[in-house]
Amino acid sequence: MLHGLWSPGSGLVLWQHPDGEPVAVDTLPEPLGSMVRAARFRHRAEVLVPGQYGPGPMEVRGHALAPESAARVLLQKLPLAAVSGDLRFLAHIACGIERWVRAGRIVPEVRRDDGEWWVRWRLLGGQKQRAWQAELAVAMPAALRVAGRPSAVLEDFIAELADPIARLHLADSEAAIAHPLIAALVGDGPLETGSHRVAAVLEDWRTSLTADEPELVLRLVEPLGEEADSADALWRLEVCLREEGEAPQPVLLSGDPQLVWVAGEKLAAAKLAYPRLRDLPGDSHSMDVLLPSEVVTDLVAHGAHALQSAGVRLLLPRAWKITAPSLRLRVQSPAATESEVGLQGLVSYHWELALGDTVLTPAEMARLIQAKSDLVQLRGEWVQADHRVLAAAAEYVSGRADDTPTTIAGLFAELAANPVTRIPLEPITATGWVAELFDTDHPTDPVPTPIGLKAELRPYQQRGLTWLATMSRLGCGAVLADDMGLGKTIQVLALLLHERETAPTAATFASKAAGVGRGSSAKPPGGEVTGTDVVPDGDAAAEVRTRTPRPESDESAAQGETTRPAKVAGALGPTLLVCPMSVVGNWQREAERFTPGLRVLVHHGAGRRSGAEFDAAVADSDLVVTTYALLARDVEELKRQGWQRVVLDEAQHIKNAATRQARAARAIPARHRLALTGTPVENRLEELRSILDFANPKLLGKASEFHARFAIPIERERDENAVARLRAITAPFVLRRVKTDPAVISDLPEKIEMTVRANLTVEQAALYQAVLDDMTQKLKAMKTKDGLGRKGAVLAALTRLKQVCNHPAHYLGDGSALLRRGTHRSGKLALVEDILESVLADGERALLFTQFREFGELISPFFTERFGVEVPFLHGGVSKQRRDDMVTRFQESDGPPLMLLSLKAGGTGLNLTAANHVVHLDRWWNPAVENQATDRAFRIGQRRDVQVRKLVCVDTIEERIDDMLTGKSQLADLTVGVGENWITEMSDDELRNLFALGTEAVGE
Repeated sequence: MLHGLWSPGSGLVLWQHPDGEPVAVDTLPEPLGSMVRAARFRHRAEVLVPGQYGPGPMEVRGHALAPESAARVLLQKLPLAAVSGDLRFLAHIACGIERWVRAGRIVPEVRRDDGEWWVRWRLLGGQKQRAWQAELAVAMPAALRVAGRPSAVLEDFIAELADPIARLHLADSEAAIAHPLIAALVGDGPLETGSHRVAAVLEDWRTSLTADEPELVLRLVEPLGEEADSADALWRLEVCLREEGEAPQPVLLSGDPQLVWVAGEKLAAAKLAYPRLRDLPGDSHSMDVLLPSEVVTDLVAHGAHALQSAGVRLLLPRAWKITAPSLRLRVQSPAATESEVGLQGLVSYHWELALGDTVLTPAEMARLIQAKSDLVQLRGEWVQADHRVLAAAAEYVSGRADDTPTTIAGLFAELAANPVTRIPLEPITATGWVAELFDTDHPTDPVPTPIGLKAELRPYQQRGLTWLATMSRLGCGAVLADDMGLGKTIQVLALLLHERETAPTAATFASKAAGVGRGSSAKPPGGEVTGTDVVPDGDAAAEVRTRTPRPESDESAAQGETTRPAKVAGALGPTLLVCPMSVVGNWQREAERFTPGLRVLVHHGAGRRSGAEFDAAVADSDLVVTTYALLARDVEELKRQGWQRVVLDEAQHIKNAATRQARAARAIPARHRLALTGTPVENRLEELRSILDFANPKLLGKASEFHARFAIPIERERDENAVARLRAITAPFVLRRVKTDPAVISDLPEKIEMTVRANLTVEQAALYQAVLDDMTQKLKAMKTKDGLGRKGAVLAALTRLKQVCNHPAHYLGDGSALLRRGTHRSGKLALVEDILESVLADGERALLFTQFREFGELISPFFTERFGVEVPFLHGGVSKQRRDDMVTRFQESDGPPLMLLSLKAGGTGLNLTAANHVVHLDRWWNPAVENQATDRAFRIGQRRDVQVRKLVCVDTIEERIDDMLTGKSQLADLTVGVGENWITEMSDDELRNLFALGTEAVGE
């Protein structure tokens, strides 16, 4: 006897029982007889056969037929004596499919298989077809169930046979086949015009044809009575059917059997889509399901989407509300004229817990603390939120509801030390004088442009001046973190000029910030402020200052001389400005240009003043400029002065709080502290803490506390709560604007950044491999515990590999020529030459940055000879006067078209907008440092688009690290430490993979 089995993926499998009588092939109709004669029965299948202890599985040999052949066989009249009941059952289903086809209950669908679009016929579906399939599933013989669940096997069988059976009836059709869709339906070829859009349109059309069927609606009904807030409360999920234009009607088990059956089928599909509805208690009179609160929460959060995808609608109670909890902090302060201001000023504050826009009352928070469910009824609405998180937040707020006065510093200390996990903190709102700290976007009293300022401030610079003046008046340290090129220098100079034009008012507020009553002398931490008269409110204005213009030359200033306008009653103490040596001249020139009335003293050089002579010069100055190196060296001289303010330009120089420079900066006493930086965070959050610790000591606590409270949660765990708390604490003291924001500056051109790749020459590749082999041998020979030695070997190899990528002569240091027989020995240098040739041909100018002074000294004369132009090289060994001359000469209209700079000496503080091309010859792999260098050209005053090229060698460590550090410029994406030290922490295998020379590295 011949048996049949449907196997999804294999088709119709014909098989014979190994112990049974052979099939009489002559009794089989065609084409079945021919198929069985030719069959070799090589397909293996598992079937159920009768046994001593009931049906059991057995592996048999069979012959598999594709759906097209299976359709022709099963639609034939099969002899009862020659075929088994399972095969006749499959033939019965095939005949049923044929009846649906003849009735026109089929539709086309477009599917993508094997890279092409195909049109296939499928049954329309609907209530009657589902009822037919349900009856077949119940009646299915046991032998056919072995391949899977009855419904799944049945659905696959019907889906696979619908198309070939439909095509059998279209074989003699004379329908026109001009349309590609009709041609594909009749001819069984791919649909050339197929697309996802065509498939979606056909699916929507098919769905519309079954719209007359009742729709399944699941309606969530809330528990009633005292058990509503209980964790054991059960929610009813009503199973309803909805006819077109009618309201959903619950399905009762005692109702219409047809509707019960339809609802059961649809509910089974819903449970397949969202399995958490399975195995839940139900109602004895209806099909409703009873849900515990945790399932309700998940149903709304996740199950609703799964049900919607399955075509099932979920209705929530009208009083349902999904809201995000948040913490709010309201700070209040008395009037500034009646209280001390600044970080030591007293404030009261009030915590609030809100759900959406609703602030919870103490009674409601008490209910949350007691609640054991994620669903809580508040003010007639059901609120869904994590009850453990809400309870912790409610307990936190309830314990801090007494409005006890404290200082601003104390408030921030509590905010840092006592986090509430997983509850976001909204921006702090404040009233009274403290509102000026928190509402930096809307200053209450804008500061007018100083009369003596020889420049027009942009709107954002005007707001920066107001912010700086407010922070100074309140006695709060500040970090002006504007992007490079947005004019931090002019804003600080304008602040100094503003304070000296309004000296009595400034001195009055200074006394309040220092904790002194009205009409008293203010004494800053470093001693008396000489020459300061505090004028009570309402007194006449101070005398008008007279100014003596600065001389044309700044040589006197460089030697410690000052220009001396007339002294003003109520004048403030001098400001100490610390900056890198490379920008001392820039501060001199900017002050001379924009604020000629300010008396500037440059404390620099071997002949700088000291002792009483220095004290007198400082007392007779408005602005004293010195360098970071001298700050650490002359700290005792500087501590002795009565500074009004200490300003750190390029404040990232103190990002490491343990350095001598950072310690010296914190040791200088001053009434006000100001840090200027375009990159408050280069690599780690500790850098921000170090800078803020200078501006406002102890604001962020000790380094170890900051590391545990903020650095680890933010950098490693991406803790949004920690981010919000850190932002709340630092936002009042940090003003950050970026030049790419059109609201800040709309006339800055585009910056186009690109990574340009060069191939190594054969000589470079050989040297590269030799360095790599040498490092590998050293690492193998080292003891495992020799951590410092290993780190040194890796960093040394890294430096040598970068030198090889630059040029063989750079690595060898043998004074050899850059070219050999007129051919470049370095693929990178050849590429740079091509780039510069194009730049010069267009009449444009370029800056070239390298981290190696010796490489710059090699290529500077080469480019001078190659292009016949002057190529100045600015590096750490160039004197201050020569640096200033280089910058001035380059900025002139007939200045040199190329300028070479070392990354350390020329990467900050300079204005070189004459260039609109920037080339990074070798990489420091720190985006913040590279962006600082780029911003020498991309800053205010630049009128052309700036093209930035970052050079790397193909398939070398340069290219691999460039790929690894993509995105490192944003703190949220940080994965490595400072500079290049993180590379030394890799294992030997990881280092080999990182350093290895790839197959594509060498050019032709």
